[in-house]
Amino acid sequence: MSFVHVLDDNTINKIAAGEVVERPASVIKELVENAIDAHADRIEVEIAAGGTSFMRVSDNGIGMSRQDAELAILRHATSKIVKVDDLLTIGTLGFRGEALPSIASVSRFTLTTRQAGDELGTEIKISGGSLPEIGETGCGIGTTIRVEDLFFNTPARKKFLKTNNTEGGKINEFIVKLAISNPQIAFKLINNNKMAVSTPGNGDLKDTLQSIYGGTVGSALLPLEFEDEDIRLSGFVTKPSAIRSSRSWQTFIVNGRIIANRAIARAIDNAYHALIPKTGYPLVALNIQVPQNTVDVNVHPQKSEMKFEDESRVFKAVYKAVLDAIRPKDEVRQLGQLGNMAAGVEQAEIDRHVAHGMQEILLEAKDVERASAAPARYVPVYEERRQAAMQWREAAARMEVPKTAEPPEPEPQPVFVPEAEAETVHEMVSVPVPEMKHVPESVSVPEPMPVENDREQSCRMVPIGQVDNTYIIAQDADGLYIVDQHAAHERILFDRFSARAGEIPVQQLLVHLMLDFSSHEAEIIENNLAMLKELGFGLEPAGPNQFRLTEVPADVPSGEAEDFIREILASLEELHKPSAAELRQAAIATASCKAAIKAGFKLNFRQMEILLAELNDTAMPYTCPHGRPTIIKFSTDELAKMFKRTGF
Repeated sequence: MSFVHVLDDNTINKIAAGEVVERPASVIKELVENAIDAHADRIEVEIAAGGTSFMRVSDNGIGMSRQDAELAILRHATSKIVKVDDLLTIGTLGFRGEALPSIASVSRFTLTTRQAGDELGTEIKISGGSLPEIGETGCGIGTTIRVEDLFFNTPARKKFLKTNNTEGGKINEFIVKLAISNPQIAFKLINNNKMAVSTPGNGDLKDTLQSIYGGTVGSALLPLEFEDEDIRLSGFVTKPSAIRSSRSWQTFIVNGRIIANRAIARAIDNAYHALIPKTGYPLVALNIQVPQNTVDVNVHPQKSEMKFEDESRVFKAVYKAVLDAIRPKDEVRQLGQLGNMAAGVEQAEIDRHVAHGMQEILLEAKDVERASAAPARYVPVYEERRQAAMQWREAAARMEVPKTAEPPEPEPQPVFVPEAEAETVHEMVSVPVPEMKHVPESVSVPEPMPVENDREQSCRMVPIGQVDNTYIIAQDADGLYIVDQHAAHERILFDRFSARAGEIPVQQLLVHLMLDFSSHEAEIIENNLAMLKELGFGLEPAGPNQFRLTEVPADVPSGEAEDFIREILASLEELHKPSAAELRQAAIATASCKAAIKAGFKLNFRQMEILLAELNDTAMPYTCPHGRPTIIKFSTDELAKMFKRTGF
């Protein structure tokens, strides 16, 4: 009996669709890239219900003859390559010939196309991979493809899609990136009968960026130009003062193709690392031109990744180009003597990253920061700016001592040894202590864990000091405690905001702020205006994708309100079909995280005492709203074991 059989074409196409058609944005990607390959200079995209019910892509490209249209719906039929060697010099966005048959197998598909010189066009209709209906029709030169009821015949795939807002946002994000990579093409995106994206198509990248992100972004753009033998970079980055909370505004284009690449992203992060907070990301539109035979685009099903022949060389070029762009004279006017030092450090930084074989790219951001040995790590002018932006008045306002409290006792002063006496004190230690490179295997290092659920015990914690301006060291009769000051304050604010949502004290802005958003962000705001109002943000529509900010929570500096709102929007976008309660909780958690004091903020003893006391009063003091521990405890017994003081 034979168990092996050949699959029919319809089944093969549906399986292939699992790789090519992951979500509505995948369909738009394939169709718009085909339009670009057809030399279109006007492309219009229309979607409804996040693309799940309706998608249309129309272009004014060269179109297809009837014969080509009939071939285009067959698997592995393409005009882009003839033989495998063509992949070494491929210049088009598509080349596999899988997109149209894969899309047609999981939707109700209609293709209409006409070439110049043909009196009539060709129309092909396919429903779920069935036999095509082919006929003639009147239409303009170019191609229009309609995709309706995506995944109607594969309900298991459809149920894994996210909300219509999220799916529509993915399409919006992709069209934006395509428009940035092709400023010579006029793009339009219509979402639920509303114009979401419209670019001029005049070939000017700056005009394109302004049409997408708003005029305020234009004033923060810095041009970028760099050339090194056969590598050429161009584009724009933003000043360190104009940052976002995610990478969604970063676009990397290599030889006309939009890609995601960790080496490029890390090079940009390293160039900015002394100028912006660790959680901030600049807007980047980076166009990289390299010889076609030095890259491989056939390494990902959706061609969204690219393999470089010499990735370290690309890393070095990006790092150098971005560093040059963000260090014009007006941005470093107060650096003083640092200028000469930075020039010397620059090459050392580049050589250090390249010499390590790009290993830092594989590390998490925190590990990279710890591994970095850059002598010019913190630039004073920007460090002062960050510190000024986080003045203790905001944090102190959130941790006020009740008016009925007793007058504070004199602040305990930290114990320290003056530098002049340090050597003498060291010499008083008669037993030399070797440097401990690692903890011996016999020593059991306790895993991070929350302290026991004992409020009286927590209340007795007395601060000893602060480590790295990030962790509070405290003690009580039972042991030693390490408290993450950001996570602890985040928990305090989360409980406070949750209890007072709708009653949060707000400050009216004397001068209203006009905020520009992407069309997708604007849609999320419109759907959640009431919830944002509960959190203290008063927003009023003021034009296409523009809102007027009239009030902010009393705890939030007006200059930081826009970042607060954008982070809330980003957190809402990641939810999968959330309930109203989940939306509210996610928004409050994000607002709490953003408002909490940050790592690196110096606290005095009184502030530490207040923080520990308020943490003790929360409902769940042992974790932050995102699940990270706030407190790690080392009992006296565990400390004794670590120092081998047991058994005596």
